[in-house]
Amino acid sequence: MNRRSFFRLISSICLSLLIWLNLSPQALAMGGKLPMLNELAPNFTLPSNTGEGEISLSDYRGKWVVLYFYPKDFTPGCTIEARRFQQDLPKYIEKNTQIIGISADDLDSHTEFCDSEGLKFPLLADIKGNVSKMYGSWFGFISSRHTFLIDPEGILRAIFLDVRPVIHSQEVLTHLDELILLFHQS
Repeated sequence: MNRRSFFRLISSICLSLLIWLNLSPQALAMGGKLPMLNELAPNFTLPSNTGEGEISLSDYRGKWVVLYFYPKDFTPGCTIEARRFQQDLPKYIEKNTQIIGISADDLDSHTEFCDSEGLKFPLLADIKGNVSKMYGSWFGFISSRHTFLIDPEGILRAIFLDVRPVIHSQEVLTHLDELILLFHQS
């Protein structure tokens, strides 16, 4: 077993133990609080696995953004969540929406994960958890499973906490449809 595989195994065991113990993200938070709805979403710049170098949230002004934080590449829940977002990617593109995933994994892990799962949206490396903390999504040493829906002007419009990976993409799409309809009416 190589070093990376061993680290993934240990990380998965620790994450499973935390979930089994039913410790809430709030119980293990190491800083940061949730940003406020209907206010400008905190901007950030992080390295991306896409080969484009760094990506900033502000790069996506003019588009809706699904910004989702997740604990760890290659773990069961995170893999299911990513697969669902990928499966629904054409629906998001149709709605002028960019999906961005963030975790504390490094770029090599993100690249392997995207290659393994056929993911066509960027994953950003928040190794020190600074952006996760800005979004109140830091769970001790990993990112919490939180999602933020940001409008084309950069305003935070929805927050999803403690999501269920199997149905989460559909929940986000439903909420996105409602918000788009609301914005077209105003």
